[in-house]
Amino acid sequence: MSVAPVAADLRRQPENRLVDTRSGATLECRTPLRTSPWVPFSAASHIPRGGVLSVALDVSSAEPEADRTGRPAATGRLHSLRRFGPYLRPHAGILLAASGLAVLSGLTAVVIPLMIARIIDGPVAHRDLAGALGPVAAVAALGLVEAAGVWGRRWLIAAPATRFEITVRAEIFRKLQALSIGRHDAWESGQLLSRAIDDLATMRRFVSFAAPFLLVHCVIIPVGLLVLIGLSPQIGLIFAVISIPLVIGCIRFERRYAVASRRSQDQSGDLATTAEESAQGIRVLKAFGRGVFFGHRFTAQAQELRQTELLKARLDATLWSLMVSLPQLAIAFALGYGGYAVAHGTMTLGTLIAGITLATFLQWPIIWTGFLLAELNDARTAADRYWEIIDTPADITDPADPVDLPERIRGELRLNAVRFAFPEAEDDVLREVSLRVRPGETVALVGATGSGKTALLNLIPRLYDVTDGAITIDGIDIATMRVADLRSLVSVAFEDPVLFSASVRENVALGDPTATDADVRRALEVAQATEFVDDLPWGLDTRIGEQGLSLSGGQRQRLALARAVLTGAGGGERSRIMVLDDPLSALDVETEERVQARLRTVLADATTLLVAHRPSTAALADRVAVLADGRIVAEGTHDQLLRTSRSYRELMGGE
Repeated sequence: MSVAPVAADLRRQPENRLVDTRSGATLECRTPLRTSPWVPFSAASHIPRGGVLSVALDVSSAEPEADRTGRPAATGRLHSLRRFGPYLRPHAGILLAASGLAVLSGLTAVVIPLMIARIIDGPVAHRDLAGALGPVAAVAALGLVEAAGVWGRRWLIAAPATRFEITVRAEIFRKLQALSIGRHDAWESGQLLSRAIDDLATMRRFVSFAAPFLLVHCVIIPVGLLVLIGLSPQIGLIFAVISIPLVIGCIRFERRYAVASRRSQDQSGDLATTAEESAQGIRVLKAFGRGVFFGHRFTAQAQELRQTELLKARLDATLWSLMVSLPQLAIAFALGYGGYAVAHGTMTLGTLIAGITLATFLQWPIIWTGFLLAELNDARTAADRYWEIIDTPADITDPADPVDLPERIRGELRLNAVRFAFPEAEDDVLREVSLRVRPGETVALVGATGSGKTALLNLIPRLYDVTDGAITIDGIDIATMRVADLRSLVSVAFEDPVLFSASVRENVALGDPTATDADVRRALEVAQATEFVDDLPWGLDTRIGEQGLSLSGGQRQRLALARAVLTGAGGGERSRIMVLDDPLSALDVETEERVQARLRTVLADATTLLVAHRPSTAALADRVAVLADGRIVAEGTHDQLLRTSRSYRELMGGE
């Protein structure tokens, strides 16, 4: 930025804040800071000492951007691309064959000018039309060989390129499933979407198009120059000389374009995040009349992306102009010299025409090199972003020597001096929490907002790991179990019901794909959802849309409860552990009473930990534990705590 009579030296601070080391002023930035800690800045007016000014900085630094994991972006190597070798190795034969056909078609095009020289200096010069038929037929045959090579390359490479894309997509999806909730919380959803979709599409284009042509050009350009030098050392020298500024230009372009490419793809992820949030929160935006605000926010991010794309276009245009103008200049010099040489008898007309034809042919591989370098940089950036996710360590994994669960699980749940803090947080959410839930017992957790109830529930299926202490089921530490075994025992209903773009049947049977329609209907009856499901256009087969937004809040919550009931209904030799986070909060009083009446039967057969905010929900439990500041401060039955615990009465609205 170049406005302003007052300049400030700004030191980057956490949370996008900059401090002016001259005046002590603090600046809050509306754009993420991903440049070096020192940023030149000029303000249009004086910033008072200790004052705060909200600004938007232009941080188009030429330094490599850090990626979203905090590591510097890799901008000077192809290591991330080479790491895809194992994915491509099964298709190595087809890829080599396709590349071989591409090289063959390119070399065929190099040979054609030599045949033209023989025709002109031979049969044409001697007016021997019959003698020209053979060479002309050979040129036609070479043209057919070149066309067949192009067709064969495209046909062969399509299958392995798409299989490669499917494989890496599946790999990134498996990785996302393996990462903990804490890891997911650190990533914006739009960034994950852009890496899993856009970046991998970029990689497929590179594998199917840019990479083979880079290989072809690495062969054709040197071979073509050698042939050109063989035809005429002087014309060959002209093209050799112009290659020097081309190489220098390519190196400079590659360095600058890599930075712009990384910034562009990160900004695309930010834009995808905003679009997704706006779509999912459209009801809130409309209700509060904030659609215009989010529209401005989206437009501002789109404008930032536009500026980066314009920078890429300027870099690309500069390189293309260099790639086009220098070969054309070389052809002009070659024509001038060749015309002089032909006039003085030191070069034949056939040699001149062959040289110019070959030079014109070589012009296009040289020009396309600029485009291919841009594709290479985009692919390298996409690969960097892909490996950032794949290389993120999974922090919730199976133990090295997992415990095999017994055939029969009683379902006794114990928390022993459990401490927990969210990743990157300084303070513990849970502090020395000890709790026993007997088999078949229901314990309700009650506490003020932020007391740690939901955090405690998330520890049972190991959505997070405890910081200290242990959680056991029948005396077995859950950290020693296979994650899949543990989660097969635990049935969960979250406070915010999550439904998928699938049928009612698929949503309810998500935890037990083997469930029959009768099983699904029994679970729906417990959740008092049968009536409204039957009223849907296709009953159990009705697709309920993304997040179930076509349903009311209470309907969504009842379907989520039915899913937990179906999975946690017990049966067999293994009792189920149910973890329910305020599962009735969105229901009206009448519906809640009906659900409670049916739910008591289910809870009697399962070990249940239940978050409650209403007295009626707490009354479902055999015991109630009161959480405050991450600690259990009171335990007892609902009636006992109403008599003995002031904090419980306040939470239940008794005082």
